[in-house]
Amino acid sequence: MVKKQSMSEAILQKMEKLGLSQRERLAYIEFRLYFLGDVRRQDLMDRFGVAPAATTRDFSLYREISPNNIDFEGSSKTYILGDTFKPVFEHNVERVLTMLSRGFGGGIGQVSDALLPCELPLVLNRPSANVLAPVTRAIYQKKSISMKYFSHSSGMSKREIVPFALANDGLRWHVRAFDRKSQEFRDFVFTRMESTKLLRDSKPEKHELPDQDIQWNRIVELDIVPHPDRGRPEITERDYGMVDGVLHLKLRAAMAGYVLPQWQVDCSADHSVEEKGCRLWLRDVLALYGVNSAKFTLGYQESKSTR
Repeated sequence: MVKKQSMSEAILQKMEKLGLSQRERLAYIEFRLYFLGDVRRQDLMDRFGVAPAATTRDFSLYREISPNNIDFEGSSKTYILGDTFKPVFEHNVERVLTMLSRGFGGGIGQVSDALLPCELPLVLNRPSANVLAPVTRAIYQKKSISMKYFSHSSGMSKREIVPFALANDGLRWHVRAFDRKSQEFRDFVFTRMESTKLLRDSKPEKHELPDQDIQWNRIVELDIVPHPDRGRPEITERDYGMVDGVLHLKLRAAMAGYVLPQWQVDCSADHSVEEKGCRLWLRDVLALYGVNSAKFTLGYQESKSTR
């Protein structure tokens, strides 16, 4: 995305006339300058498979757009970060960290090496593509699926569900769907699914549609603060980007009970969870009233006064 406020009207109009592929190459030039400090013609050729002449035009255009952002070091034939650099494009920090730590896609099923040394956690919950694909097609085509599902309460059972959204709680992927067996909207973990099959002739009933899922559509506003019983609250405020000592979150009710435990948020009314890893506290537990997934949070108990 281009930072419009930092560009003249003439340059902005010129950028808007460019094709998507050339804008991506210009953004990549800036990405490498901003986060690595240099970029070479070969970097563009390797990343995008373009000819040398095209890379020359790209660098010339970027220098025209923002001449103070880029300098050329003749001895190494390398473009380097300008002393008064100001980014033209907006760079999403999460995507930047992903690109630096995992690299860029280099073809079907291929991922290039990371751009910087980085140690990443093991992915323990990895869905099978054969299980995932019918579910994602069903979401896109607004169909239902049949499957075998394994749960702690009932073991293996055959289900028909109407999926409509993917969700991630920080550790695992699941799908939000209407379950025709229980006649409820529920969450289904991909790694517990087996033999997923798209039902091509299926059509969701009105009561199975996403707008009927109260827990999914309800947004709860939560004020998270440093845990009152832990030391150095100012460090916790910095770690979580709090403003005036508060992190204000807006979460779907269906997701709150999964996200808060991952952050180790103490959801007890009297901040009584003793685990030292709990550095955060939900300041107003009443915000979780009526949230079905609250049962998964740490320390939460629905008070008698709110029943």
